[in-house]
Amino acid sequence: GAQQQSNLCNESLMLEKLPACGKSFEEMMKKVDSKKWCNLTEFIMYYDSFTQCTEREANNASCFWPNPLAEGFITGIHKQFFSNCTSDNVHWEDPPDEILITLILIPVMLTCAMITLVVWCSKRSDIL
Repeated sequence: GAQQQSNLCNESLMLEKLPACGKSFEEMMKKVDSKKWCNLTEFIMYYDSFTQCTEREANNASCFWPNPLAEGFITGIHKQFFSNCTSDNVHWEDPPDEILITLILIPVMLTCAMITLVVWCSKRSDIL
């Protein structure tokens, strides 16, 4: 029974230690221009260190990772640094009429030309 209790997740210890991970990540992100915060390649090593820190602190508190409390903390960090990184919906538009007509007419004309060539060649089978 005593061994089982020592393996219980100490959520308060974990929540006490996680802010140090956030503070460290914040310090590292100061090295990155804020205009580049949406480009993962600019800070992937810092984010990896942050992730490993949160995992380590959760494990030190005998908590599995990720868990709802750690996820909530990580989400807060995401909101702090990446709230402006939402992906924009692409608005599709038709090409201009001149291009659209050209894109339609070229295959139609090629098809007509091929049909004409096949019919002409089939009538002139005596030469082939």
